[in-house]
Amino acid sequence: MQVATLLLGGALADRGSRQRQMIGADSVAALAQGAIAVLLLTRSASFPTLVALVVIASVAMALHQPAHVGLVPLVAPRERLQAANALLGIANSTAYALGAVSAGIIAAFAGAGAELAIDAATFAASALLVLGIRAAPQARSAGKSLVRELREGLREFTAHTWLWTIVVQFSVMLMGWFGAFAVLGPVIAKESLGGAEAWGRIVGAEGLGLVAGGLLALRVHFARTMLAATLFCFPISGVPLLLSIPAPTPLIAAASFVAGVAFGAFGVLWNTELHKRVAPEALSRVSAYDAMGSIALVPVGEALAGLAAASIGAAPSAVVCAVLIVVPTAAVLAVRDVRQMRA
Repeated sequence: MQVATLLLGGALADRGSRQRQMIGADSVAALAQGAIAVLLLTRSASFPTLVALVVIASVAMALHQPAHVGLVPLVAPRERLQAANALLGIANSTAYALGAVSAGIIAAFAGAGAELAIDAATFAASALLVLGIRAAPQARSAGKSLVRELREGLREFTAHTWLWTIVVQFSVMLMGWFGAFAVLGPVIAKESLGGAEAWGRIVGAEGLGLVAGGLLALRVHFARTMLAATLFCFPISGVPLLLSIPAPTPLIAAASFVAGVAFGAFGVLWNTELHKRVAPEALSRVSAYDAMGSIALVPVGEALAGLAAASIGAAPSAVVCAVLIVVPTAAVLAVRDVRQMRA
């Protein structure tokens, strides 16, 4: 549902107000999460009602994403976009890490209802914070039909060779990454590394790496941004390769940290070039095509990883996942725009 809503969210954000769309999306998510919390706390939840509220919250978050990407250059000066994206990346990574830890503690001591009530409050706080942002005037699309605006957004997306080729790369690469990290990793950890504790260390190392990647991009500027961003992708293959052995947990955790650094730094460089090179009036639509294309095959990768583990074993399947990371990354280096794009 989120993937399907991304394109609509991008078109609406470009033709309306990105700031107002973020406020509205956060408000709807707060109401949906709050309703779920009330149902759980009063023990009156039913499965159909919960599903409907989860769908509403998912749609709201999908509407938020392209508006958020498009709002950044309306707030940060052009010469500070990389720093702004780095700070956003650090904040997101830190919030995800703290959220995962605090959610477990709150759920254990107060229950899921209380946890979701706090989650609803965070969405409401987000809406209030976005309301206080002072943004520059937004360049809007011409108010044509949504279908036509989506076509024009796709035209802008495909007009940048570096952009659509790297999205194709990530579509394949994330199949391999999530197949290894979300499916095969926990299986191998249970069979050979000691179980959940070992896997928790590996996942935690990736979270720390994401923060470190944002800090790196905050301090370092690269002359050829997309070349640097692409080269960052190669070390990500280290995690599935080490899982296939399997290597000792500390070594896999170190590789997971490096993968987090790579993902964090890549995200900053990528968003900065989007903000600088895509037509301002089409930015949210292009970011929606980017997000949809990058994650579209993730569920396929996870499903295939599970099937492969059952048929040929988890270790050989992890090697295949590493190949899915390395091959499309190497192919992208053949694209001149990727190699020669300068900051």
